[in-house]
Amino acid sequence: MEKLTKILHIEDDPAILEITDIALTVIGGFEVEQADCGEKGLACIQRFKPDLILIDVQMPGMTGPETLVEIRKLQEFQRIPAIYMTAKLLGVPKGELEGACNLGVIPKPFDPTTLSQQIIAMWETREEHAA
Repeated sequence: MEKLTKILHIEDDPAILEITDIALTVIGGFEVEQADCGEKGLACIQRFKPDLILIDVQMPGMTGPETLVEIRKLQEFQRIPAIYMTAKLLGVPKGELEGACNLGVIPKPFDPTTLSQQIIAMWETREEHAA
């Protein structure tokens, strides 16, 4: 089973960036790179080479789904797993968050003390389906 170690987190809200960073690095022990918009996420992905993308759905500029479309155009990241985080599932077209490489959705607000466990559970489900 492939171990999850590196997470790219793309989120426009500074408070959520900070809380998520603490939850994933201090509690979860992950190596985390953060970007406050889709464009910056695209700019750092080839340097950071994450195992997983944790991404907000609604952001100014490129949305989360639009950002993932662009990331997955890159040969190396065509099948990179992603988990969406969102406070607003209503208004998001059904199917936009679905896909073979999209592991699920974590609703906001979330519990920082269990965020890493939620992500690991989704990651392991991915591994089970691939086996």
